[in-house]
Amino acid sequence: MPTHTDSNGKSMGQVAYGKLHEAIETGVLKPGDRISVNGLADTLQISRTPVREAIAWLETDGLIVHEPYRGRVVAQLDQQMVIELYAIRLVLETSAAALAAQNASEAEVDVLREMLVLEREVLGDPMRRERLNRRFHDAIYRSAHNRYLLTTLRALQTPMILLGPATASEPARAESASAEHQRLVDAIARRDAEGAREAMRVHLAGGQRARINAMLSRERD
Repeated sequence: MPTHTDSNGKSMGQVAYGKLHEAIETGVLKPGDRISVNGLADTLQISRTPVREAIAWLETDGLIVHEPYRGRVVAQLDQQMVIELYAIRLVLETSAAALAAQNASEAEVDVLREMLVLEREVLGDPMRRERLNRRFHDAIYRSAHNRYLLTTLRALQTPMILLGPATASEPARAESASAEHQRLVDAIARRDAEGAREAMRVHLAGGQRARINAMLSRERD
């Protein structure tokens, strides 16, 4: 029988939540996939009660939804939702980039530069690159030094997770996104708020195009 906590003191529900969250984040569980308590319990080798707890938490997060006739499934974004998501990202993240150019400390700029080096090293690994990409954007949010903007941007975490690592799996987009990140950090480093704003705008536009193209391609298939 599994213990009630793991070696780190986490409840088994927390352990199951972490594993299921990671499975959704990495695309092991894809948008639209059905969620089976029994199947997940067997896969995770955890009893059904903590798996049910984890699923309930993920429903609260918005990562799992209940659909008529299908039951619980991993939530998915349609094309209109992606357009709306990028519209609000454009407003918020261009502002974050401009504020980062004004407010980032030298240490924070150095961290962004170090992330660019790491990004070049993981370009061929979609999953590691996607995680680093989230850390990179979060570092820019924090460098803006505006707590209300940070809170609002982090509220977008769930739909961003549901987008998955689609663009990171395309070598051409990975290369262009890396170059866009470089231009963004360069603008922040030289304290060019409008340049940073424009660099972020270009970066988000490229990401949106790639996302929609990927969705259209899946529909054609």
